[in-house]
Amino acid sequence: MKKNIIAMNASIMIGLGSILAAPSVHAESISDLQKQKQSIQEKRSGVESNISDTEKKIDNLQDKQMTAEEQIEAIEAKIAESSKKIDAKNAEITETKKEIEALKEEIKVLKERIAKRNEVLKERALSFQETGGDVNYLEVLFGSSSFGDLVDRVGAVATIAEADRDILKQHELDKKDLEEKQNAVETKLASLQVAKAELLEIQMQQKQQKQEKDALVKKLRQQTKEHEDVKMGLEEEKENLAAQEKAIKSAINLEHQRLAELEAARKKAAAEAQKRAEQEAAQAAAQAASRASESKKQSTSSESSAKSNSSSPSPSLSSSNVSEVPAVSSGTFTRPSAGYVSSRMGERWNKQHAGIDIAASGTVPVVAAADGVVSRSYLSSTYGNVIFVTHSIGGQQWTTVYAHLRSRQVSEGSVVAKGEQIGIMGSTGHSTGQHLHFELHKGPWNYSKSNAVNPLNYINI
Repeated sequence: MKKNIIAMNASIMIGLGSILAAPSVHAESISDLQKQKQSIQEKRSGVESNISDTEKKIDNLQDKQMTAEEQIEAIEAKIAESSKKIDAKNAEITETKKEIEALKEEIKVLKERIAKRNEVLKERALSFQETGGDVNYLEVLFGSSSFGDLVDRVGAVATIAEADRDILKQHELDKKDLEEKQNAVETKLASLQVAKAELLEIQMQQKQQKQEKDALVKKLRQQTKEHEDVKMGLEEEKENLAAQEKAIKSAINLEHQRLAELEAARKKAAAEAQKRAEQEAAQAAAQAASRASESKKQSTSSESSAKSNSSSPSPSLSSSNVSEVPAVSSGTFTRPSAGYVSSRMGERWNKQHAGIDIAASGTVPVVAAADGVVSRSYLSSTYGNVIFVTHSIGGQQWTTVYAHLRSRQVSEGSVVAKGEQIGIMGSTGHSTGQHLHFELHKGPWNYSKSNAVNPLNYINI
């Protein structure tokens, strides 16, 4: 009888030992989460460094742009000044051309005067030819009516000869004056034309410089925009990493909480088991003592009663299915929504499509592909209404993305279960037609989406 009691106690203690031997913490799970947290912190540090470098590049580009714009203003001032000078030269050229036109009129008058003088000279020459080239002074002498008339006649002859000489001399002077005026005006016009040509050449060079500076400013603005886009992407990646870090912290806290609850339950179970063991040991001792004085039948009845009293019913679990959401599959990930795959992962429209599109009409629920923590839930300019969920499965971090939603039903930090509804399919952001853009990343999400994997390799859709 004593041996039976010892054996029973040993059996009870073995069962209690199995309870006490249950792991009190999942050290590996928490360690994995801590490693993921550290990895994200390192990536955040790298992203912040890239943002700082990009900001410096943007500042440098903006400085160059400002310098180029100041140079453009200076060139434009020079172009305006050269335009004024060209206008002044054009005015001078116009005046000079007017002078030329006036000179042409003078030349015309002068030519007419010269033509008339030529006629007079021709007449003189003809008369001279007819008289043989000599003046008949006897005819002048005997043709005179008196001595005074003679003197007058001789003076007239001399005056005529002197007039001829004056005509010839004036002819030469007018001709020389005409040539000098023509040369002066032509020289002035040529000089003005040369000066204008030089100014036009300078202005052309200035306009060429302005075009080059305009092209440089345009290039700098484009580069600035590209770097600002990169910065915006990096900042979004930084926010996502911060949200993922927050989600992992939440997961670590939840794991600690779960382990604390598990430890409390373990201690409670151990205490209950200990109490039950003591009760059963006491009951067994009483039964053994009773068997010594009672009949075998009574002893058997007592043992049956003890066995009957030691049994307890097990609780039953109930589950409910929600018909509005897709059925949860048995794999690691379940399909995130009903519908058909309208676009697969890969190159599309000369860009990399980092996920798959699932299309359906009507009000279509979207569910979490696996247990996890919502790291981001916001309205993106490209994704539209989008939800990021961070998962820790077998020590590996995963991130799922649900984009273009009509509405979001979870917020950042929410703990979601596999198959739990998180939103409604829609067409917000850069989207054409209602569909769910679904991404699966092996690790954290990043702007280049280098961690993206094909969801169809993990989910049966």
